[in-house]
Amino acid sequence: MSNTHYKPLRIAGTVQDSIVDGPGIRYVIFTQGCPHRCLGCHNQETHDIAGGKEADIESILQQIKENPLLSGVTFSGGEPFIQAEALLQVAKAVKAMRKHLMIYTGYLYEDLLQMDKPEVQELLLEADILVDGPFVLEKRDLTLQYCGSSNQRVINLVKTREKGEVVLYRSAYEDL
Repeated sequence: MSNTHYKPLRIAGTVQDSIVDGPGIRYVIFTQGCPHRCLGCHNQETHDIAGGKEADIESILQQIKENPLLSGVTFSGGEPFIQAEALLQVAKAVKAMRKHLMIYTGYLYEDLLQMDKPEVQELLLEADILVDGPFVLEKRDLTLQYCGSSNQRVINLVKTREKGEVVLYRSAYEDL
């Protein structure tokens, strides 16, 4: 398959049926490249922007489309927002399939909102849930849902946009 009409996207890999990277069964895209380089990161192999491989986006979208059990797609990392333009095209296709979109980021939500990058703002608008903040080894907590340290937040972006203030995600049973 050809990626000629897609912006290049570097990834470390994908997982086609994760049950730990968001609500329900998820297709996870692990992006390549991360400026945060958090001490104790469990995806250290994703830090080098030149590592990984160029994604076959058409193939990824086909795999998502062919799995009727998927609740949604998760962008993890690495740092997804350093490839916001490339991921935006994937996000729009995912949302057109009526799938839920979750994004992990080492940036704070408020800092993403302040970025003067239209592709970052557009990608945030496509997302349903955002896990924000860097992993902090001293605040590591294995009991948390969807995040690794207590400083990180799981934000319900749908409700956050409605209310105009950060609303935390509680569970897969709440309405998005």
